[in-house]
Amino acid sequence: MTSTKNIKALTANSVKWNIFDRVGTQVLYGVTGIILARILSVEDFALVGAILVFQAFASLIIDSGFMPALLQRKSPTSLDYSSVLWFNILVAIAIYIILYFAAPLIASWYGDDMRLIPMSRVLFLSFIVNATALVPANRFNKQLSLKPVALANTAGLITGAAVGIWCAVAGYGAWALVWQTLTLGSIKSVYLWCAGHWRPMLRISWQSLRSFFAIGGSMLFTSFLNTLFQNIYSFIIGNRSGMIPLGCYTQADKWSKMGIMSLVQVFQSSFMPALSDAQNQSERFSAIARRLNRFTAYVTFPSMIILSAMALPLFHALFGPKWDDAVPLFQLLLIRGIFYLVTTSYNNYIVARGCARLIVKVEIVRDITALVALVATIPLLNLEIPQIPFAGLQIMLAGQIIASIVAWIYTLILSSSVSGATPRDFITDAVPSLVSSLMAVVPAVILLDTSLSPWIVFPLQALSSGTLYLILNAISRSAIQREVLTIALSRFSSR
Repeated sequence: MTSTKNIKALTANSVKWNIFDRVGTQVLYGVTGIILARILSVEDFALVGAILVFQAFASLIIDSGFMPALLQRKSPTSLDYSSVLWFNILVAIAIYIILYFAAPLIASWYGDDMRLIPMSRVLFLSFIVNATALVPANRFNKQLSLKPVALANTAGLITGAAVGIWCAVAGYGAWALVWQTLTLGSIKSVYLWCAGHWRPMLRISWQSLRSFFAIGGSMLFTSFLNTLFQNIYSFIIGNRSGMIPLGCYTQADKWSKMGIMSLVQVFQSSFMPALSDAQNQSERFSAIARRLNRFTAYVTFPSMIILSAMALPLFHALFGPKWDDAVPLFQLLLIRGIFYLVTTSYNNYIVARGCARLIVKVEIVRDITALVALVATIPLLNLEIPQIPFAGLQIMLAGQIIASIVAWIYTLILSSSVSGATPRDFITDAVPSLVSSLMAVVPAVILLDTSLSPWIVFPLQALSSGTLYLILNAISRSAIQREVLTIALSRFSSR
């Protein structure tokens, strides 16, 4: 009984610090990003964005799927942790050496921009720094002790922000982002090692590593595909269109992902326990899936649609007019994000039913459709149309929206086959929220024609459209809104 109570206490405490970590990270990352976007140029962000493409793949290879495998293992030994730690560091060093000598090739890919050579060689040191923090963070997660991880992330973000902003004000340009990244990783790693009492053995067990790779290999494959299609656009844009379009795309992609990924985390953490609990009860599972589908639509549609209408005054207020060309890219990415979020919720139904192999099929279909759309639109990437900034790039993103729709339809069919609900059920459940969102966005669109300050316009847009959305759902007697408001009010009153 005591152990059960301890587990419950640890779980509750981990949830608290996990929320603190996620919210704090988003806030600190967002505030720092806003300040740096106002100080630095579009080209500065493009230079670092070009290098981060390689960093994303390197980080994936360094992890090698070992981190989730360590969490999955019931009782990993000190030798297990030590083996993974030294392997991660050795791989990080090897990758750094390769990319150090490949730096001129990276520069040539991006139009022979020689500034990328020294910049990439310094930024790639973060591979090694970050590799040292993976196992210590994993150990805390395994112990459900997330406080040190949250505080390490916070300390790293604050210190990195201070260094980055100082460098930007001092005129270091893109190097401000480089030093910010290195500082963040270094502070995080030092904090985790100081907070933990574990010290690694000077040994590597290849048998242990093979067992971890057997578990994490499939995860690595899926992660590789995800990373590839998340970063391939920057790789191609920088090569074919130049730094300015890449800089605008980098900013649009970063800020659209912040909102989208936050919603994904909410959906996954909230949905999976209820779905897993009902996985062997077909009727109950179907009812829960439909209920959660309505909730997804209720949150996703207004968030993405209203935010899209707010994009121009929001960017003007936060980043300044120099980022105007990024606005239509941001809007297109938000539209694509709608289908990504809905597809992600469908994936939860599939996983909860124990049909994980279907997820691989979903990922393959999603990647193939995205690749077809990419190949079809690359020849149009440099198309110029008067009054339409980066017209070719917008066409490319429109192609990705079409690909997302195809992937959504395929996932809808698969999730219906395992959830017990028909595709028509899912669509019918989502339509009321879509209609209400399209009607609610009207005040936000009207306010775009005013001459008011953007600092006044976008809060008015959010308030008027958000209020209208609630009213429309109240008029239509939305059951999901009543549930959401009841839960929110009960928690508020309990406090």
